Amino acid sequence: MSSSCQHLLAALKECLLHSDCVMKNGRLPSECLKEYPHELPERCLSLRQATFDCKRNMLDMRKRFRGNTAGIVTPPPQSGRPSSSS
Repeated sequence: MSSSCQHLLAALKECLLHSDCVMKNGRLPSECLKEYPHELPERCLSLRQATFDCKRNMLDMRKRFRGNTAGIVTPPPQSGRPSSSS
């Protein structure tokens, strides 16, 4: 897999390993993803969706040309503009 999705995959693995499904119930992370997604925290589910989108965008030729933007966090827009005195 390309390195563009590696940061998302690493974050998903870390989230799964620290979830209650794995820590308290002793299940495998793959089990938690496939059979018990309702027990996962919202952050893990969001990372799962972002990872899926990133992998899918790698196959989309339009996204390949423009760049894969799945999972990239953009800073919020600034509320005020610097005023120019004329």
